[in-house]
Amino acid sequence: MLYYWLYPMARQFPVFNVFRYITFRTALGALTALLLLLAMGPAMIRLLRKRQIGQAIREEGPSSHRAKAGTPTMGGLLILFSIAAATLLWMDLSNRFVWIALGTLLAFGVVGFADDYTKVARKRSLGLTGRAKLLPQFLVAVAVAWAIGQWASHGAFSTVLTFPFLKKALLDLGLLYVPFVAVVVVGSSNAVNLTDGLDGLAIGAVGIAAGTYAVLAYVTGNAVTARYLQIPFVPQSGELAVFCGSIVGASLGFLWFNCHPADVFMGDVGSLPLGGAIAAVAVMTKQEILLAIVGGLFVLEALSVIIQVVSFKTTGKRVFRMAPLHHHFELGGWAESRVIIRFWILALFFGVAALSTLKLR
Repeated sequence: MLYYWLYPMARQFPVFNVFRYITFRTALGALTALLLLLAMGPAMIRLLRKRQIGQAIREEGPSSHRAKAGTPTMGGLLILFSIAAATLLWMDLSNRFVWIALGTLLAFGVVGFADDYTKVARKRSLGLTGRAKLLPQFLVAVAVAWAIGQWASHGAFSTVLTFPFLKKALLDLGLLYVPFVAVVVVGSSNAVNLTDGLDGLAIGAVGIAAGTYAVLAYVTGNAVTARYLQIPFVPQSGELAVFCGSIVGASLGFLWFNCHPADVFMGDVGSLPLGGAIAAVAVMTKQEILLAIVGGLFVLEALSVIIQVVSFKTTGKRVFRMAPLHHHFELGGWAESRVIIRFWILALFFGVAALSTLKLR
């Protein structure tokens, strides 16, 4: 929005020419989202407390978490607003890729809101049933896959997958691409949701993943850089860096209130859409497989739950003290703050490792 108002002024004032650069608007998007969240956070927390919208703690969780009962939740609404507002202010409004990313964010936000509202209304830790949550997620994901393939790229979006570390390894999924995208988007959404169990853990890791994809989006949308790095060039996808930058800014802003001990939790209304939106960006930048490395921490958290469930149902034994993985280390004697910081280090490691694959192809 501001891009359309300010950039034309470059004819009279050359200094405004800077607004045409994606890198500059990405930085402004991050700063705008950060300031919006910091400004509105205290009022939002007071409102949530007044309405008694507090977190219910599951009884089978670590005993140390019971003191968190009643902490305001659904702070993810503030994250979504900050990301959407900052993106709309600094994006190129004609860019369809960014509209799809925003649509993914808000649509998954609706599912997350329904889940959180159910928990608050029933005053228990269980929200929607698995089926009631997964069905709308897959419907949204299929719509996102269709929009990427048919609307954003006028039916010319590639269904070919590329692989990290391998230059010539290509796999064309053809008609299977849409269900593949749906699984990636829904899987990412729920993996971030599973990671959101400690103060600041998920939002810190999300910020790192979004920062990584801001770089990937920029190089993918630049023909010269994409050719040099031998990665797929996707015209206009560079604008997604503005969206990713806004996620980074909102993540930092929310972390101000969500760091241990947390003043507010983001809830499913925050975790589900953030995971889904990052996956949508991964698909639109043709870095779908690389998402497994960028979001390596989320993959580990999700795998720990899958392994735990399968092991218990087949052998009656548990592999971990408790799943997801962060609870395993908590019950092993690690302080919550130590688990969080070490997992952030892991997330940063995965982000750097993902970027390194750009030169190791």
